Amino acid sequence: MAKQSFETALKQLEQIVRELEAGELPLESAMKKFEDGIQLSRFCAQKLDETEQRITLLLQDSSGAVQEIPFDGNSVSSSDAMP
Repeated sequence: MAKQSFETALKQLEQIVRELEAGELPLESAMKKFEDGIQLSRFCAQKLDETEQRITLLLQDSSGAVQEIPFDGNSVSSSDAMP
């Protein structure tokens, strides 16, 4: 798969899902789209995992030690993140 961004891959995956849900593709075309969708899904999952690892490394407690904090939208204040 050519180098692409997460956003581009996600848009392509969304388009494939719309086409498959429409149910108008011939079987061979639908199978090809499905295979492409699986590749894109794996690519997106890998990018999300990489991003999660990078964020985890950036979260530090006040002593500078890396502290993994589950993200719930309210867990990290600006003073908790590295500048």
